Amino acid sequence: MDFAYTVAGFAVGVIVGLTGVGGGSLMTPLLVLMFGIHPSVAVGTDLLYAAITKAGGTLAHGLKGTVDWRITRLLATGSLPAAALTLVLVGRYAPGGIDGAANLIKGALGVALVLTAISILFRKQIQAFALARFGSRPDPRRTARLTVLTGAVLGVLVSISSVGAGALGVTALFFLYPAMPALRIVGSDIAHAVPLTAVAGVGHWMLGSVDWFLLGSLIVGSLPGIWLGSHISTKLPDRVLRPILATMLVLVGAKLIGH
Repeated sequence: MDFAYTVAGFAVGVIVGLTGVGGGSLMTPLLVLMFGIHPSVAVGTDLLYAAITKAGGTLAHGLKGTVDWRITRLLATGSLPAAALTLVLVGRYAPGGIDGAANLIKGALGVALVLTAISILFRKQIQAFALARFGSRPDPRRTARLTVLTGAVLGVLVSISSVGAGALGVTALFFLYPAMPALRIVGSDIAHAVPLTAVAGVGHWMLGSVDWFLLGSLIVGSLPGIWLGSHISTKLPDRVLRPILATMLVLVGAKLIGH
């Protein structure tokens, strides 16, 4: 068990508990930039890390009845095949396989981080625009098709960058379901993230890009970190935390894009 990885897992866990933003936005760039982990290994390991840590969140939301399983199924209908197909194509056709796709993964991760930062800063405005544009009763068939399409986009993005299942997924659902309570949207997004990150993580494992020792070290640190962050989150104003986090994500994303 590497203590430095455990400390990193704890730090990310605290931030996730404080802000609710997915660990992929923080953990993967931390592993790549600070520890020098190969991008494909960082992404593959982080995907299984997310699947394990978010399973507990899904259980909690499920018991509270704050998961819309229809939305979760629609997202998964698009995301799971897209994630599997993306990994097959990258593993088969990228020069050097998944290990040779480092620049692609870094670029995708950087773009995903910038988009995540935008979604964090402007989530309320996006929801207000959707309410004004589509009203509280959008066309259900059109919304269902767009939900499946959203899942497919998330599947591609998450499978190559590990980012997108959290903040981007929630923002998209706010846009598609503007009248739905925020807690139900968050619960549905977390429930969808579990099978998506699990499928993508298993795909990376089959391609040889998962470090099990690293995974164990991260989980040991992150679980108490998430618990601590969740308990002190009520004492820190959201209007302060989110802009700081968004700024950090933009800086890290820009570094990865230009790396």
